[in-house]
Amino acid sequence: MNYIESILLGVLQGFTEYLPISSSGHLAIASHLFGIDAEQNLSFTVLVHVATVLSTIVILWKEIVWIFRDLFASQSWKSFAGLNAGTKYAVNIVISMIPVGIVGLFFKDYVDSIFGSGTTVVGICLLVTAALLSFSYYCKPQPKENISMLHAFVIGIAQALAVLPGLSRSGSTIATGLLLGNRKESLAQFSFLMVIPPILGEALLDFKELFAADVQQASCSTGVLLAGFISAFLAGCVACKWMISVVRRGKLIYFGIYCFIAGLLTLIFL
Repeated sequence: MNYIESILLGVLQGFTEYLPISSSGHLAIASHLFGIDAEQNLSFTVLVHVATVLSTIVILWKEIVWIFRDLFASQSWKSFAGLNAGTKYAVNIVISMIPVGIVGLFFKDYVDSIFGSGTTVVGICLLVTAALLSFSYYCKPQPKENISMLHAFVIGIAQALAVLPGLSRSGSTIATGLLLGNRKESLAQFSFLMVIPPILGEALLDFKELFAADVQQASCSTGVLLAGFISAFLAGCVACKWMISVVRRGKLIYFGIYCFIAGLLTLIFL
């Protein structure tokens, strides 16, 4: 992998991690077109994912500070109702992590062995993402004021299913939340915050695999890796801020159209 490919893939990862069009699917397509073996560049994959997490922390730092401030504030832990708003939010994030934690720890290798990351799977999952985004746009359930624990768990299931390449993590979680009747004003923020722990956990597992296998075949120099990291971080900051605004305006249908076209083109030509 050279500098140009690293920067292009970093920008692609940064934007598509937040836009509901599947970062894993687009990286798989781009790697296929560039002739890059993702397994040979595991260190690059890990770094660009960490870069997008860092961009989330930078853009949503006020919300993160609010959560931790409420967590350490004096409150009653005897019941959920007795907790303050920030703590309830943190509890919902933890609940949303349960499905993806189970899948990531016990079934990820099994899922990879069955579905892999081939372009056929990517194309099909992009079509599924398009359907989800379309349903969430046209379906108008009665809006609910706050995300409940049950809804947080269901949204977490949607995130767990997004281990499939081409099934957008942000698209699945935001669309599921909208279909459950949650307010679009709060869903993008919740979707981006709930993804921080799973991505960091996945990065730690990948780092463990990297060092366990003594992967020196990464074929990426330090400069190339740094270029990808910086480009993914900057693109992630722009995309995260923009996507929150897009969800508030309810314009997800355009991403659904894009995913439909991208899925068809992938199945036809790749």
